[in-house]
Amino acid sequence: MTSRFDEVIDRVGTHCSKWDKMEALFGVSPQDGLAMWVADMDFRPPSCVQDSLQKMLDHGVYGYFGDESNYLGAIRWWQETRHGWKIDPEWVFTTHGLVNGVAMCVDAWSQPGDGIVLFTPVYHAFHRIIKAAGREVVECPLVQRDGRYEMDFEAYDAMMTGREKVLVLCSPHNPGGRVWSREELQAVADFARRHDLILVSDEIHNDLVMPGHKHVPMALIEGVEDRLVMMTATTKTFNIAGAHIGNVIIPDPTLRAQFGARMAALGVSPNSFGLHMATAACSPEGAAWVDELTGYLDGNRRIFDEAVNALPGISSMALEATYLAWVDFEGTGMDAAEIERRVQGEAKIAANHGPAFGTGGESFLRFNIATPRSRVEEACARLQKAFADLQ
Repeated sequence: MTSRFDEVIDRVGTHCSKWDKMEALFGVSPQDGLAMWVADMDFRPPSCVQDSLQKMLDHGVYGYFGDESNYLGAIRWWQETRHGWKIDPEWVFTTHGLVNGVAMCVDAWSQPGDGIVLFTPVYHAFHRIIKAAGREVVECPLVQRDGRYEMDFEAYDAMMTGREKVLVLCSPHNPGGRVWSREELQAVADFARRHDLILVSDEIHNDLVMPGHKHVPMALIEGVEDRLVMMTATTKTFNIAGAHIGNVIIPDPTLRAQFGARMAALGVSPNSFGLHMATAACSPEGAAWVDELTGYLDGNRRIFDEAVNALPGISSMALEATYLAWVDFEGTGMDAAEIERRVQGEAKIAANHGPAFGTGGESFLRFNIATPRSRVEEACARLQKAFADLQ
């Protein structure tokens, strides 16, 4: 049965980071290569998003956006109906994406030289912005157990020095695709309280959860509201990352005032295109599209994992969420240069290098499987050929 997500859309030459920058970064030409690195999808968003943009084009005047009530109502509806979390629109700040939101949290609640805690390996942009701000990245390594990541709070407690001010959690986790359980999230909250940390919970992948798994918002965990900063976005969910729009949602009034002061000082505001797109996306039509999407991604995941895990010494971590397959090559005995030569040089696939994600990522590559199934199948065939001598 053909899916709307099977359509192959040529993105080359469209100012597309994923396809137009991969030759410069990975030595893989878009003419015969496969872009499986940066985290956006090769799919069009639902028609309700496209229609919202068409209405803007038809009107033809692109002035400042006013009256965010519909937008905030849509965000509120989405969080309550999809995640069981009731928010007050007054809690919501709209930033220029969530990397910008995390950077502003680091700015608001720490000083140069302070420690910012990450559970690594984790999204590489966190490392970049923390270091750029003159703060110290404090890596708390995740533990691999039975093929998935878990946390070791006894070890993390021993690492804290008192200089740490902020903990940035990735939930669901990128890379590795873990959907943290309620018990694990409670342990994170307790850890943040023990060490008096502001807890920034980046939940950008919260809608991209595989069948059989359930995301729990950190806001539903007891005893954390006075130090919690929630982050959500429509950008990953609906493949509108170029809109650069995200929500920083803060229930606590004191924290909200502090963050609001930094927003005012920095003059941050969203663009009108993103607000219109997000408002349209957070709707019943958007919800139906997401349900179809996650089923399709689950199919891609099964195909990719079956092929990769059949290669001796190579294992793909079972995805519970996201569309980012986290593949470990340690068992091959090959060094990073040889792995990259085979993946990029022979298979002609551009994938993210694991070391960028911090401690624990050294032997990994991250593959984006949010692309038409024909491309996933082609990637599998290329990897099997590139590592044929292992079989």
